[in-house]
Parts: sequence; structure tokens; C-alpha cells
Amino acid sequence: MVQVFGIMGKREMSFATKLKQLRVRAGQSLQQVADAAHTSKTHIWDMEQGNSANPSRELLVKLAAHFRISVSELIGEDPSAVSEPPELVALYRDLKSLSDNDRKTIEAVMRSLKETKKET
Repeated sequence: MVQVFGIMGKREMSFATKLKQLRVRAGQSLQQVADAAHTSKTHIWDMEQGNSANPSRELLVKLAAHFRISVSELIGEDPSAVSEPPELVALYRDLKSLSDNDRKTIEAVMRSLKETKKET
């Protein structure tokens, strides 16, 4: 199951759990959510079951808009959380001022660091 981690790596509610919770609270079927996000019912089901790792940014944006929440809330990250160190919150906010290309570079570096950490 895909687990969502906050800025400091603390385990938050899984994306799968959050997605299902939002759907059920809204009283919507898998098909209704799938239609709103322009994806398949099976894909929504797989995400709710934790069987679909790393949904695209585009899909996350569509789901967040559908449920009228931020992507941060959808994936369980709150960069303005009081419990986070101020320097990490500032770092997150600084990312907004970078170009898309620069953010993609930083994402690639972060993925590489995470992979290196997994291997050790």
C-alpha cells in the first residue's frame, strides 16, 4: 500500500485511505469520481486499494479540484503545519518562485536521494 509521508517523513493517512474517505463522505460512486477526474473506475479503485503507486500530478490536481481541497491536503502534506521546522516550510515556499524546469530538477535530485537512501 502506498503511504503518504509528510515533510519530515512522518507517516500520515495513506493516500488510498484519504481518497476513499473523501469519496464516501461525498456519497459518490467510484464511477462518479472517475468521470470527474477523467480516468477509469478501475484506476480509482486501484488507488483506493493502494495498488496504484505514484498517480500523476495531473490526476491529483483533478481529484483535489473535484473534492474542493488542495493537492497538499489530498496527499496528506501540510507545508504550513506548525509541527514542521520553519526552515523546511520556508524551503517549500521558495519552490513556488522557481521555474517549472528548476522544480523538475529538484524533484529529480530528491528522487535520486530517496533511492540512494533505500539502497543503504
